[in-house]
Amino acid sequence: MSGIFQRISLIFRAKTDKALDKLEDPRQTLDYSYQRQLELLQKVRRGVADVATSRKRVELQANGLSTQADKLTQQAQKALEVGREDLAREALTRRSGIQGQMADLQTQHAQLQGEEEKLTRASQRLQAKVDSFRTRKETIKATYSAAEAQTRINEAFSGISEEMGDVGMAIQRAEDKTAEMQARAGAIDELLASGALDDPTGTAKDDITLELEQLASTSDVESELAQMKASIGGGSAPQAIEGTPAAAPQATPPAAPAQPATPQQPNQGDLR
Repeated sequence: MSGIFQRISLIFRAKTDKALDKLEDPRQTLDYSYQRQLELLQKVRRGVADVATSRKRVELQANGLSTQADKLTQQAQKALEVGREDLAREALTRRSGIQGQMADLQTQHAQLQGEEEKLTRASQRLQAKVDSFRTRKETIKATYSAAEAQTRINEAFSGISEEMGDVGMAIQRAEDKTAEMQARAGAIDELLASGALDDPTGTAKDDITLELEQLASTSDVESELAQMKASIGGGSAPQAIEGTPAAAPQATPPAAPAQPATPQQPNQGDLR
């Protein structure tokens, strides 16, 4: 059972690492690291300020005790002048206690001053490190951005990027649709022309129908032309062209004293 859980845990960690690696942006990671260093530097600076504040407070206390010690010395001197040795002894005793406190404050002051100097040097070193990291960070970010842009350009040129792949698929689908519609239109035209499909509008005609209608129109024109020639020449109407209805005979003109000879009837080949 434990082996199964270990395998599940290993698979989960592997997939998590892969997902995180895919989502990770080095520029964001560098910015986050730089922000953390700035926060640490700010904490060190606050520490220096706190130590300096404590040192200043000790200095003020030492100055106050020094003033009290000087005042007690003057009081002891005056007590001796007026013959009050007991008062002078009390003043000097108190001054001795104050001097002990001053010695302790001086020790604290020396420790705080040393700590302040140490933190100041650490702050300066950390500041230099942060500045160096910031310069390197910006260099790495610029290099990464340039490489990323170059990669996208190369992928666009080669057509392997996701965006260009989508565009290529859209173009391919459009071309396939266009070719399909062209083929469909051509097939329908061929079926209509061959008569395999009926045109519900009645406007489409096949090649044979068009040829027959054209032949009939040509025959009508030739027949009418022959009749006009016969009428002008005074002769009888020419014979009907084979395959066309015969023309109606012309009315016989009234008899004349001298009937002219009937002209020779033109043969059918001359009319054509």
